Amino acid sequence: MASTPRSPHGEPPAHPVYVIGGGPGGLAVAAALGARGVRAVVLEKSDAVGASWRTHYDRLRLHTTRRLSALPGLKMPRSFGRWVARADVVRYLEKYTEHHELEVVTGVEVFRVERSGPDWLLHATGGRLLTGRAVVVATGYNHTPLIPEWAGLGEYAGGAGLDESGAGDGEARLVHARAYRNPGPYKGKDVLVVGAGNTGAEIAADLAGGGAARVRLAIRTVPHIVRRTTAGWPAQRTGILARRLPTALVDRMGDLVGRVSVPDLSAHGLPRPTTGVATRQREGAVPVQDVGLIDAVRAGTVEIVAAVDGFDAGEVLLADGTRIAPDAVIAATGYRRALEPLLGHLDVLDAAGRPVVHGPRCARSAPGLYFTGFTNPISGMFRELALDAERIARRIAKTKPRPTTT
Repeated sequence: MASTPRSPHGEPPAHPVYVIGGGPGGLAVAAALGARGVRAVVLEKSDAVGASWRTHYDRLRLHTTRRLSALPGLKMPRSFGRWVARADVVRYLEKYTEHHELEVVTGVEVFRVERSGPDWLLHATGGRLLTGRAVVVATGYNHTPLIPEWAGLGEYAGGAGLDESGAGDGEARLVHARAYRNPGPYKGKDVLVVGAGNTGAEIAADLAGGGAARVRLAIRTVPHIVRRTTAGWPAQRTGILARRLPTALVDRMGDLVGRVSVPDLSAHGLPRPTTGVATRQREGAVPVQDVGLIDAVRAGTVEIVAAVDGFDAGEVLLADGTRIAPDAVIAATGYRRALEPLLGHLDVLDAAGRPVVHGPRCARSAPGLYFTGFTNPISGMFRELALDAERIARRIAKTKPRPTTT
């Protein structure tokens, strides 16, 4: 049997750091580690990096500016424009992998992570057992589509069920927003979009401008709506500044700015929120950046209706007692992190299945296990992923590795 390769100093090399997930967060950490001389291996279960970005809806653009969305070590090209399109994000991630010569292994899914002495043991596709000096989990905030357990859902959806992509078998009457690409299949149809986060709001506006006969947007909690830019000033920069200010102050400032920049849509069924923008963000809800919703609501091409309570006899039951019969339902109802099978035995998740720590911190029970990309920051996901990557890499690089054995 061949012996373990040795370093120029005669010592066996250390185990690599394994990064689970080949999205922007995982690639950023791998690049930051490589810049510090630490070998990082990215394990991606799909056949390419940036898998989730390849399947987002066509019209999607980053809600953060190009200059504030670059990952460590490579700027985004100016040709991408200020608001980077989904396809350009994919191209950037491919170029990023090539530029930094990242070691990415595709087609490998990690099913379980556990301690192995001072190291970590990963159980992966094909019976692989991989040993790492540290593990960075970067499987993403939007991992597995979540659809509420509405009464009557199975019968309404025709019993087809939904696969992991959020799409049903055949011509499903209801799909998760992950399965939505463009308004083409919905031309001339009556469509109900459920959920008024950024995804639901943008899909509703896309449908309204793309030929749908009728578009309704079901809302349970009224969202904060902000302009993407005000007098050239991007909302993202306001979000960055707001993170350093007291919640009560940001709530008051947000209310003032909202009243000045966003019209009162109460007559259209969309009143102003009663909870402050910072308070809502602390609860996990970021503001909706307007990319056409305001104009669509004012024009009546997107109608606001009450939340969905269930389904009955081919109809959708709304919280105000209304029954409607749309041709299609698109559920923009969020995602689960789905970390329990991977890490549930390690006592590193809270009751909602979210990591109890993130960035350069490790749970006391799991030294060497890091998380990135599991928050929904008002200051921009890509920006925070870049900052976390540098912090995590610094922390790992300072930790003296144990050499492998022969």
